[in-house]
Amino acid sequence: MNIQPLLDALDLQEDAARALADDLRTQIDDLQTRLRQAETHLEHLAITRKTVTGRADRLPAAAPELPEHPDYPRILAAFNDATGPLRAKDVCEALGHELLPKNVEGTRAKLKRLVKLEILTEADTGNFARKQ
Repeated sequence: MNIQPLLDALDLQEDAARALADDLRTQIDDLQTRLRQAETHLEHLAITRKTVTGRADRLPAAAPELPEHPDYPRILAAFNDATGPLRAKDVCEALGHELLPKNVEGTRAKLKRLVKLEILTEADTGNFARKQ
């Protein structure tokens, strides 16, 4: 009985198994490299999160949104230009409104809203200033 064909078939299967094992080792090496990179990235993200949360109390608070009315940005501009506190009449003049009671009272109401939003302060009754 001639066993050479059987041995040749075994050689082919061994070569194929060796090639498969080599290919799998290469894939494992590649996956281990990618895993190390992913783990390093996770460590960096954890450090970043710790740094950001540790400094969060030092970040300035976001400015509150102004009510939707064209006078509010102009009112704030008047306070940016002012050297001291302003009264409702002063703001009315800065906005170019006539000094009618309804205009002064409307402006005073807007100033009070800005105080509630903690953008302005009312040091003395009727005297408004930009919050420092």
